[in-house]
Order: sequence, then C-alpha cells, then structure tokens
Amino acid sequence: MTVHFIGAGPGAADLITLRGRDLIAACPVCLYAGSLVPAALLAHCPPGARIVNTAPLSLDQIIEEIAAAHAAGQDVARLHSGDLSIWSAMGEQLRRMRALGIPYDVTPGVPSFAAAAAALGAELTLPGAAQSVVLTRTSGRASAMPEAETLENFARTGAVLAIHLSVHVLEKVVAELTPHYGADCPVAVVWRASWPDQRVVRASLGTLHTTIGVEMERTALILVGHTLGAEDFDESRLYAGDYDRRYRPVGTAPRFPDTAPE
Repeated sequence: MTVHFIGAGPGAADLITLRGRDLIAACPVCLYAGSLVPAALLAHCPPGARIVNTAPLSLDQIIEEIAAAHAAGQDVARLHSGDLSIWSAMGEQLRRMRALGIPYDVTPGVPSFAAAAAALGAELTLPGAAQSVVLTRTSGRASAMPEAETLENFARTGAVLAIHLSVHVLEKVVAELTPHYGADCPVAVVWRASWPDQRVVRASLGTLHTTIGVEMERTALILVGHTLGAEDFDESRLYAGDYDRRYRPVGTAPRFPDTAPE
C-alpha cells in the first residue's frame, strides 16, 4: 500500500502528468483538495473508488482516511493543486505518514506560476534583464512570513517576483515594490491560470490598481518584473552561431571534438 501525493496542476484537467493520471486510475481511494482541484480529474478514478473531498476536513480527519486505507491495504491518490513543493501543506502530512509507518511517494505537477507565464506567452528569465524568479507570498492567517522574507528584500535583487496568495493586499504589494522596480515596471495579474474562466490583466505598478478595479479574487497570481513584455534584451549565447558547445562544435579547436553529430 502506498499513498501517492500527486500535483494535480494549476487547473486545466489535461495539465497533469501521465504518471499522475495513471496513479489516479490505479488507486481505489482518492483524496482531493476540492476547492482547487478540477472535478474533471476525478473521471480518471476507477469504478467504485472511494472519493473524498478534503476541503472541509481537518488534518486529523485526513490522516484518519489515509490510515483506514492503509489498514485495508488500499493505495491512495492524494491530489493537491499545482505542484506539491510549495504551499501544498504536504509536509505536515508526510510527517504524519512517517510517524505512522505509512509508505508514500510524490509526483510533481505543473505549478501555477508556470501556467501564468504560459498565459502571458512569457519567458520570465531573459538574458541581460533577469535570471532569477522568486516565488513568494505575503503573510496570511494560515502561515506568517519569516522576518527576513519581505517583498522589499526580494525586490532589492531585481528578480522577477511571482507573488502568490496576495491579491487581496494589492495596495501593500504595489507600495512595497514601487520604490525598487519603479512605477513603470510591468506587472501582470492572472486569475485561475489555465482554467476555462482564466483572466489576465497587464499593467504597470503605477497603473495596476486602477486597471483592476475592485475585482480581486483570491485565486490570482501577481507577476512583477522587467522581463514581462520586454523586447530589448540580449539573445542567449546558447544558439549563437559562433558558440562552441558539445552538440555543435565550432572552430578549429572545439572544446568537445568527439561529440559532433554524425
């Protein structure tokens, strides 16, 4: 018996890995975060599967469901939205699994920031503009931010910021970032990235609040950085004609002379 923690992706039912889909189809028990995981994914569950929406459950109740499946020798598909490596509350569940001696594994999923970037048609890291993306959030009721992890500290790096779970404090976000990025810095807010009702607003830090108005739902991601919509950036050396690389040796004395394609 194994509990399979599966990243269910950002919203679109087909943005799940093949491994994740196949594990769902093989498990007689499925626990899913119903507030964010699309119901269409449950169609992959086998006939007769026990399907439990964990949105109204406490951690103890979730563990009780898993422990019951473990006692019955039934594999469990545990679905969380996006990717499990960030803000998934998986860590506390895994700690319980280890304490109870219940086997588990983890299957990654498409994260929301990647889906938002795709919706914008954007590469977030452009040569000469930015080479780092910071995934962060503001403090909330469920989890406070560590003292050093402030928007202002991250903004000082000039990196692209993917700010989650913070659209409800948009004025605070703009106020803290503007001194470092400038009022003309591009910003985008993507609601429900990849869902059928996805919405995108592009603006600058200086115009964002008036552009959005009062419609600010919680399932939104804020992207801030000078690479958004940029055209004036360097080209990567990777594909430059004179760039000597393993699979395209260049010159009379290439670094990898024995790896040229036949």
